[in-house]
Amino acid sequence: MPDQDDSLLLYLNDAIATTRNKEDLFRSVTEKLRLIFPFDAITILTLDADHQYRRVFLRDYLGEMLLPDQPGRKPLGRMPIEGTPIELFVQQSRLHQYDLEELLETYPQYQPFCALLDRGMRYFVVVPLRTGGHLIGLMSLVARRRPDFSLNDVDLLEKIGSLVAVAVTNTLAFEDMARREQEKSMQLALNNALLSIKERGELFRSIATEINRVVPCDYFGVRVRKPDSPVRALAEFNKQPDGTFAPLDENRHDDLPQWAATQEAVLELFATPGVYVGADFEALAQRYELMRYIREERGTQSLLCTPLKTGEETTVALILASHEPFGFTEENLELIQTLVPQIRLAIQNVLAFEQIDALRAQLEQERTYLIDEINTTAAARLDDFVGGSAVMQQVYTRLAQVAPTDTTVLITGETGTGKELVARALHNLSPRKERALIKINCAALPAQLIESELFGHEKGAFTGAHDRRIGKFELADGGTIFLDEVGELPLDLQAKLLRVLQEKEFERIGGRRVIHTDVRVITATNRVLEEEVAAGRFRADLYYRLNVFPIRLPALRERPEDVEPLMRYFLERFTKQMGKPVRGLRERDLRALQQYGWPGNVRELEHVVEQAVIVSQGPFLEFQGFAAAAQAAPVLPETTGPVKTLKEQERDHIMVTLRRTGGRVSGPNGAAVLLDINPKTLEARMKKLGIQRTITAG
Repeated sequence: MPDQDDSLLLYLNDAIATTRNKEDLFRSVTEKLRLIFPFDAITILTLDADHQYRRVFLRDYLGEMLLPDQPGRKPLGRMPIEGTPIELFVQQSRLHQYDLEELLETYPQYQPFCALLDRGMRYFVVVPLRTGGHLIGLMSLVARRRPDFSLNDVDLLEKIGSLVAVAVTNTLAFEDMARREQEKSMQLALNNALLSIKERGELFRSIATEINRVVPCDYFGVRVRKPDSPVRALAEFNKQPDGTFAPLDENRHDDLPQWAATQEAVLELFATPGVYVGADFEALAQRYELMRYIREERGTQSLLCTPLKTGEETTVALILASHEPFGFTEENLELIQTLVPQIRLAIQNVLAFEQIDALRAQLEQERTYLIDEINTTAAARLDDFVGGSAVMQQVYTRLAQVAPTDTTVLITGETGTGKELVARALHNLSPRKERALIKINCAALPAQLIESELFGHEKGAFTGAHDRRIGKFELADGGTIFLDEVGELPLDLQAKLLRVLQEKEFERIGGRRVIHTDVRVITATNRVLEEEVAAGRFRADLYYRLNVFPIRLPALRERPEDVEPLMRYFLERFTKQMGKPVRGLRERDLRALQQYGWPGNVRELEHVVEQAVIVSQGPFLEFQGFAAAAQAAPVLPETTGPVKTLKEQERDHIMVTLRRTGGRVSGPNGAAVLLDINPKTLEARMKKLGIQRTITAG
């Protein structure tokens, strides 16, 4: 039937020339072939230029067409032909017929033939697909009944094979062009995002969106592990029902036991490029707890991963996941790997920008602290200390010895002896003087806020944590931190402080990232820490960590010879500060100052001189009621005698001050001003210590 044959060839030729949709084109080809030849299954394979690999281009079984890019189906990837029947078919220059049972005698383990034979298929016809004299593929026709071909039928099938070869070649060319255009468009979009977006979340959301256009995925993630640090997510996004990507909560797995260990275990999987679909993903789910979890809880069934080498010891991996059983192919992996340089550059830029922002924030914080230091520092060098007594000379010697080192220093002494001034001097005489000295009073904050103040917190870590806060240890990196009243720290925080001293690392509240810090620690306390340790209120191990180099500041009563130079120093300062005339000092007043026990030490002396400068009217300084108060003050024990408890010392100190103020607690000349304490707080302490307000100055 030459006319019918010519009509068929003409029809197929027109279809190939006018139809651009791959599925429509090959549906037409298979339907027309079935009208002439009683075949049950048709498969078209393509070959590489060297005839080493084959790929299923199309498979049609009883009208059900399978294309390699259809979702939900196993990808029909590239396979080697060595040792397979395809190797035999390639050697045939013309159409050839085979019996499947005979072929299986030669290739008994070839699964596709076994499957066809199980379905009743037996006869096999292979048509070479040639274009321009080159074999580009094979078309196999399988039937339950033996076909009876005439010479004209063979000739027609070979001509149809030539037309199909052209159609396949054109389709592959169109798909390759479309893919290249899509890849170029994606690469351009990534470049634009890289140049214009500096914020981490928005940048990686853009990358995930562009990759999804070419490689559909339900999850996009970048995971990082630095040396000696746990794995952390640099970016994680999940596809929403509307197709957009939303960030995932970094702490969503905190309720899972041993989450960090499960991440560590699977990290080896991400060290090499790979596609895991079907049975391969099931094997991963059996091997790794994390894979099993995302399959059962997230519905993940396919995984694509590739490392992003940064040239450092840091491990970085890009991970895509899909709910489809065969969501990724080797071609997808090859495409993603072509994007690795851009994505790696994006990661490096993001980390660099974040480091710059962190340094900028730290410098701004340090600037605030340094301005405060400039405004408040009174004595920061050895030359600025006032007092040349023998006991202070010993302090100066020890201070000069330890200042150039990074050794932890514990400064002890009664309140008002100048512990903060010594801490400033230690910092300013150290190699860290160019960085900030960060101060925190452990007794001035509620216990629930001290941890946040020291170590910082993440946004949402607790009620009221509306923003991330950088803690004092992080802020002091490269500098010095001064923990005043360290004896007031709660026991649970003492353990965390011990970890910082031992490991040089900590975590923000609500965070999982370990932060390394290089900080010199200086602490101070007016408590006797040995007694606190014995009473169980202070950890012994922390005490020994802090007491590496102790410096004890003597009370002012232990160095009466320093009272005069200190008094004259304060007198000169307050006179200039207040614009008051210079007044003389009576000898009897000086003797009274030297004989007084000074329970408030140098701070009390400072306040006494300040008050005298304010109230004096004549040629001499007037110390209102000071002499009488000093005479009425209880005689404080010598340092070699029995030691009073802190409560007893505090009671004596308050009583002496009340005698000086005639029992007045508040107001400009009240005891609260002299003691530098809130009047309400002073009244509460008086009540606790059993002190009556009826004390008089006489």
